[in-house]
Amino acid sequence: MGQYAALGDVAGKRVLVRSDLNVPLDGDRITDDGRIRASVPTIQALSEAGARVVVTAHLGRPKGEPDAAYSLRPVAARLGELLERDVAFAEDTVGDSARAVVDGLADGDVAVLENVRFNAGETSKDDAERGAFADELAALADAFVSDGFGVVHRKQASVYDVAQRLPHAMGGLVSTEIEVLQRLTQDVQRPYVVVLGGSKVSDKLAVIDNLLGKADTLLIGGGMVFTFLAAEGHEVGNSLLEQDQVETCRDYLRRSQESGVEIVLPTDVVVAPEFKADAPPTTVAVDAIPADQIGLDIGPDSAAAFAERIAGASTVFWNGPMGVFEFDAFAGGTRAVAQALTEVDGLSVVGGGDSAAAVRRLGFADDAFGHISTGGGASLEYLEGKELPGITVLED
Repeated sequence: MGQYAALGDVAGKRVLVRSDLNVPLDGDRITDDGRIRASVPTIQALSEAGARVVVTAHLGRPKGEPDAAYSLRPVAARLGELLERDVAFAEDTVGDSARAVVDGLADGDVAVLENVRFNAGETSKDDAERGAFADELAALADAFVSDGFGVVHRKQASVYDVAQRLPHAMGGLVSTEIEVLQRLTQDVQRPYVVVLGGSKVSDKLAVIDNLLGKADTLLIGGGMVFTFLAAEGHEVGNSLLEQDQVETCRDYLRRSQESGVEIVLPTDVVVAPEFKADAPPTTVAVDAIPADQIGLDIGPDSAAAFAERIAGASTVFWNGPMGVFEFDAFAGGTRAVAQALTEVDGLSVVGGGDSAAAVRRLGFADDAFGHISTGGGASLEYLEGKELPGITVLED
């Protein structure tokens, strides 16, 4: 419990823990409990130290009011299974139910408050509205532990404002995430390879900008690659294309030659006549994409070339799948990259979001990688060189 020294002895204290329990649901069924499992060690440590643990978190993007589809009730039940203890559940975040549940906690007990985003004050851009909600949250606790890495890049009430109102500390999960990100930005072990995928170049502009001065090699796949291929003058058919970013991609390719940072694009892609799981796949060279086809994965030659670059690296960061991994016929590129990361002799980091979902869906164990981040957006913003409000507020 050394890292919570700033809180003093937590036994008997009400400790509000901001966790990241934002998991995918199919109805009431949790389809990937990775974030819940990642939140357990901090909650467990505080409980075992005698704290009365009050967990707050969000799920999805409700519109600032209660919505049964985004209730944390099934998440609280799963947390209880993982902790092997009863977990109390409050029907609201700061109302009568929350106050009654918190008042009923004994030392070591754990409660989960209903979705914090059911309250408009949580995500409000108005400091006063956000602050008023943070006051209500803070009234439920004696101390605050920030452990939701997936939200530390958000200036929200349960992440930022509440830390200004209570004695606070960084949770174990957030602490580990920051340590790993520092290894990706300070005194990096080289060669340093970054693999970027996902659908849109526009989501990755700032991180590409920053990494062109830091990485040795950028491997580009996923839907975003077709804007790069268009920048090279290739026909991309019906593939995802951000026409307004073609010139930006052309500039990146030019800058990479000047900076000595290599940008590697696929040489072949897997195309199909339509975006469907059972659409017939065809592998073509990147300069031979048919005008009536859509690119849905990097091809096998590219996957092998990417894997070879990854295998020779000492540090690898990967964010974004190489193709439509949810469809078996178009999961080959993502599988090859994931497999290569498991064989890295050094630090391999899977950068949260869809990449984390992909490795689990494809059957890889979490411990096969150096680190799987719980926060894709937060990881990217850190690598962009941005300050994360939920981290800076803890550094006083």
